[in-house]
Amino acid sequence: MYRIDCLQFANWSEPIFRQMRDGSVDAVHVTIAYHETFRETVAQMSQWNRWFDRYGDLIVHGRTVADIDAAKASNRTAIFFGFQNPSPIEADIDLVEIVHTLGARFMQLSYNNQSLLATGCYEENDPGITRMGSEVIREMNRVGLVVDMSHSADRSTIEAAEISQRPITVTHANPHAWHPALRNKRDDVIRAITSNGGMMGFSLYPHHLKGKSDCSIESFCQMVADTVERFGIEHFGIGSDLCQDQPDSIVEWMRVGRWTKHIDYGEGSSAAPGFPPQPPWFETNLDFGNIEVGLASVGFDNTEVGAIMGDNWYRFFAENFGPEKAE
Repeated sequence: MYRIDCLQFANWSEPIFRQMRDGSVDAVHVTIAYHETFRETVAQMSQWNRWFDRYGDLIVHGRTVADIDAAKASNRTAIFFGFQNPSPIEADIDLVEIVHTLGARFMQLSYNNQSLLATGCYEENDPGITRMGSEVIREMNRVGLVVDMSHSADRSTIEAAEISQRPITVTHANPHAWHPALRNKRDDVIRAITSNGGMMGFSLYPHHLKGKSDCSIESFCQMVADTVERFGIEHFGIGSDLCQDQPDSIVEWMRVGRWTKHIDYGEGSSAAPGFPPQPPWFETNLDFGNIEVGLASVGFDNTEVGAIMGDNWYRFFAENFGPEKAE
């Protein structure tokens, strides 16, 4: 069984890397860009290269599933890069192949707002995938950069699933029917993703949870059980959206970037714009075992628990991180 988390944005440090190892986390998809330009994203990659050098006994740069197997065999965690916004490719489709060559494996087509490619979930109107968006999806398919629609609006997400010739993802969200957060996904969106062979990662971010920080593990795991019964267990994993040790000021960059001079409080309360506390049963990378116990308690067998905790992501990575196969 693998433990793979398909989204984290921590304030990275040696203690967190050690928690990944103590929690037996085999691979993590990490956000390295929210609103950054191409050059700023390369600087983030440079920082990660320094961490790979300094903490080479704990983490390794992941590009394929072979890196997960090598990391697991050597008691390390494979780190895969992703963008929560297409800003790193700027307005240049040629940069899709370049960022993939540099190690990026996921890219969201929009982050809350309208982008050059798709509409974000905070926009009032959703005209769908743009002309450039269609071309970028095709290029992402060709090189093996996975389309992520976690922060995108409904029509854009459904159209992306229809346009893409390879499976797409929502790496971190939950069903809207369970908790009607703006970022959670309605049934028709989940159906569009899964019917195309895509994957969705269940989020542990409190604003995405029923009861938020007070959500019980029983409620979360029952939601997982209900969802996979409807859409098929092979399409789901964990995308915790864990933002461990981040200062509240980071939320401002995530939500505001450079697009406004005002504070956008998003799904949180305007009285508490920072990070909400995690539920006590999932606070760090040490806590993945709690989810496994919770899944077993609602009826999942060992193979099914393994599928949710990482085996499904492993299969998806193996099939989608490489170039498109010629027919």
